[in-house]
Amino acid sequence: MNAFSRRGACPALSAPMQTGDGLLVRLNPAAGGLTPKLLISLAESALRHGNGIMEVTARGSLQIRGLTAESAELLAAEVDALGIAVRTGVPVETGPLAGIDPREIADPRPLAERIRVAIEDAGLTPRLGPKVSVVVDGGGQLTLDGVAADVRLKAVQDDEGVLWTVFVAGDGQSAKQLATVEDDAARDITVAALRMVAEKGRDAHARDLSERQLASLAGWLCLIGLREARPSVLPDISPARGERGAVGRNRRPIGFFNVSHATALGIGLPYGSMPADKIIALARHALTLGTTEIRLAPGRALLFVGQPDAVCTSLQAAATTLGFVTSPSDPRTRIAACPGTPACASGRIATRDIAETIAAENADILDFTLHISGCAKGCAHPGPAALTIVGGENGAGLVVNATAKALPAGYRPGYDAARGIGRVAAAIRSARSQGETAAACLTRLGPAAIAETYQQE
Repeated sequence: MNAFSRRGACPALSAPMQTGDGLLVRLNPAAGGLTPKLLISLAESALRHGNGIMEVTARGSLQIRGLTAESAELLAAEVDALGIAVRTGVPVETGPLAGIDPREIADPRPLAERIRVAIEDAGLTPRLGPKVSVVVDGGGQLTLDGVAADVRLKAVQDDEGVLWTVFVAGDGQSAKQLATVEDDAARDITVAALRMVAEKGRDAHARDLSERQLASLAGWLCLIGLREARPSVLPDISPARGERGAVGRNRRPIGFFNVSHATALGIGLPYGSMPADKIIALARHALTLGTTEIRLAPGRALLFVGQPDAVCTSLQAAATTLGFVTSPSDPRTRIAACPGTPACASGRIATRDIAETIAAENADILDFTLHISGCAKGCAHPGPAALTIVGGENGAGLVVNATAKALPAGYRPGYDAARGIGRVAAAIRSARSQGETAAACLTRLGPAAIAETYQQE
């Protein structure tokens, strides 16, 4: 099992990854969700075999932490006994409301399954790295615009029916557009692009493809006569034409959503993590209210589906009492925090305690992403953040507009990090112009002034 525990690998059920608090496994149910009874059973397994911490990731995967080599095998056996089929191979992801969202342009699941089969038939899975992925986004209330992928397909509507716009290397804002085609061609383009990635080796991604390679791919599309195929890569991506339901493009998966003949309720896990016993308590309550399915949602949330509309407020209230995130405006949604100490042996600071204090005292200025990392690995938020508190030998360092791996601009004791951010928040309130966001004010103040303020007693 240790052969699978290198960082950067995907910690699948059969290949746990070593972390600071033991082994970690990641589950992606093939059905897209779980019944309340199955989630309860899985959480009970997490209590028996792990450290009792369960997570939903930014991409909507379920993680169980704190396993040993022996207990990971026991957990895998119990998942198998429960009949939970988990996805393997190259991730081909669809939205959390796929197939039940009346606002989606097309149900993305059939095309996603055809792409999975085509990838396997082409023998690409062992040739591609563990982080290579595909997104198939049918649009609607909860899009996948915030999820980066090597290849992404976005449904669009034209006068003759549904087409799919194909992008490579990025999220909904940064990806490069290749073509708008029918579903068969979208599948073929996806496989062709992944084949190019595979030829570069298992460490490669679509971002490593050259402009010449992408142009040659687009040129091949033109040669075979695909409708609206573009011979050049378009760097600026505008919203897909004719898209229905675009209003919810950036909506968080928290709150109420109108779905087919019912209402789905999105409930977030604070910082993506929750004790298994609280997940059990919420799932049991949902079961009594008639919930039939609990789906995992990108953005560290769970979507409860099937319960009568009249009981959704009761379920939401129970989740609030248990400490879950039940409002999209909850300040905790703006904070990314890893387990930190004492949960993780690599952590140098108590990230969750710091996060809770900041969320309670400075909610009014949190219109930007604050990252609180127990160490420089930055597991909770690999990309840059407006502000990052990172634990290290010198205490809690403050990094401005960069990742946790960057050199901090200032330090203060780890136990006092929240007070330092309180100083920064006070400076923002004092300096902010009318109508100016806190994020814009931070940019105007600059890293040196922010670091100096953070270190003030």
